Amino acid sequence: MSDDVETHIRELALKNAVSHGGSAEKKAVISKLLGSRPDLRAHARKVIPDVERIVGEVNALSESAQRDELVSIDPSFFEVEKKEKRSLPPLPDAKDGAVVTRLPPEPNGYPHIGHGLSFFFNHYYARHYDGKVILRFDDTNPRAEKAEFYEAIRSDLRWLGLDWEREHNMSDDMKVYYQYATKLVEQGDAYVCDCDQERVSALRYKGEACPCSQRNIEENTSMWAAMFDRGEGEAVLRLRGDVASQNTAMRDPTLFRVIDHPHPIHGDRYSVWPVYDFACAIEDSILGITHVLRSNEFALRIELQDFIRRRLGLRSPVTLQYSRFTIRGSPTSKRLIRPLIEEGVVSGYDDPRLVTLRALHRRGIVPETVGELAKEIGLSTSEPEIDWSLVESINRKLIDPVAKRYFFVEDPVRLEIEGLAPGEVTLPLHPTADLGTRTIPVSTTLFISKEDAAALAPADRIRLKDLCNIDILEAGDTVTARVTEEKVDLRSIQKIQWAPEGGVAIEMTVPSPLYVDKELQRDSIAYVTGIAEPAFGACEVDDIVQFERVGFARVDTKGEPVRVIFAHR
Repeated sequence: MSDDVETHIRELALKNAVSHGGSAEKKAVISKLLGSRPDLRAHARKVIPDVERIVGEVNALSESAQRDELVSIDPSFFEVEKKEKRSLPPLPDAKDGAVVTRLPPEPNGYPHIGHGLSFFFNHYYARHYDGKVILRFDDTNPRAEKAEFYEAIRSDLRWLGLDWEREHNMSDDMKVYYQYATKLVEQGDAYVCDCDQERVSALRYKGEACPCSQRNIEENTSMWAAMFDRGEGEAVLRLRGDVASQNTAMRDPTLFRVIDHPHPIHGDRYSVWPVYDFACAIEDSILGITHVLRSNEFALRIELQDFIRRRLGLRSPVTLQYSRFTIRGSPTSKRLIRPLIEEGVVSGYDDPRLVTLRALHRRGIVPETVGELAKEIGLSTSEPEIDWSLVESINRKLIDPVAKRYFFVEDPVRLEIEGLAPGEVTLPLHPTADLGTRTIPVSTTLFISKEDAAALAPADRIRLKDLCNIDILEAGDTVTARVTEEKVDLRSIQKIQWAPEGGVAIEMTVPSPLYVDKELQRDSIAYVTGIAEPAFGACEVDDIVQFERVGFARVDTKGEPVRVIFAHR
């Protein structure tokens, strides 16, 4: 292999290692190499062993040594990109100090990343134009709403770093809705229908008028008043829209229905409840909402809500739509998640394989990642399926500069070393940031991972990272070795992780995608045990650290063992 090819491979390996916590991946380096050097594709089999060797050499270096060598090869790699910072486009018809947006969660479940992106967009624009944000609970379906979700949503919004000037429950405006509904009836724009649901659906499908729509205003006024004494399913109030419209949402939709179920706030005070489109149409106007940003699943509802407001003489907000956001391999719908919980596939809505905001928090995804992701994908009208690697990439850039580093070994195997003087080694908590130091005790008994131990054989010479070089004497359930003082090329010697006696017992939860090619992966979570260096014991719940040569993890619970959740490499 020519020197220029070897140099190129080493540069690629260094860049991959520096971008992934000091550990380069062979497959990624090979992919980059063959992509940048098409002439080598025909010789891939011959090149792969060299890549494996060079990746091993690079991974044997400390992170600081990797960075130093890469600076000498390509200093521009560390330069701050001079590209314009990503930002969202300006709002149409927006005036400084006059923009009012809303965060409109329904208290019927835990928000997921799609909700988080929507919350961010609405909050971002209100703050950008020095406007106001209203937290509005869309809670007019008593059968779906639950008291626990009001505070759960507030908590998730605070975690995202979002604030609001006013909080409002739509269910507090029931009398207002009744007044506007009465106005529609008295104008001849709404009528009471007592047909069964099957007949209503059939007529709407065919675009034919319901016979109930022929009743006069006096009859409908009387029947509207009587609806408050009727039972569930006996009658609904419908809008007189356009039964022949191509937009099926306009085909005389239901505005009010009877629901015999207590509300988490109002109890049994009300039984006639507005549908979302009616309540939302009223609220966006009377609360002074100027701009509505929401996903395009509501596209057909815009015409309906604007129609309702025009009939009532109410102002309509400016509406901007974007596509629904999904994460590949991660369900967001309660319809999909609830059975997984009931079957014990996932532990709850904060299971780290999910993308609820609570699950992201547990996994070590920082809230700023949601905002940066929103700016990255923007107000796209396509249907993006976001790859989890994009979330990881953004999160890594945010936590890498501040995450403290610690040693950790998985499935520890005892390593007895002759000639190693007891003492301690002091190492930085971060390769570049001034985060202080930690001290690791050293004795003749250390621990290495079972995987590393299985690859050792007598006469192998290896380096214990940041400690010493050793020659292997015996390999097995316990590994014995002897310190060697012979000088070696640190770039070529294999380097392995170690942990001392008296370390912190760790149980690490390692999540992976719940779905691969739409197939449920029931074994998509693993539990790994190991030992971390003693200094890790000072970490608190919610701290995010990097276990060197393993990846980033968040402290989930303190105890024996300390439980952490693996975030990503």
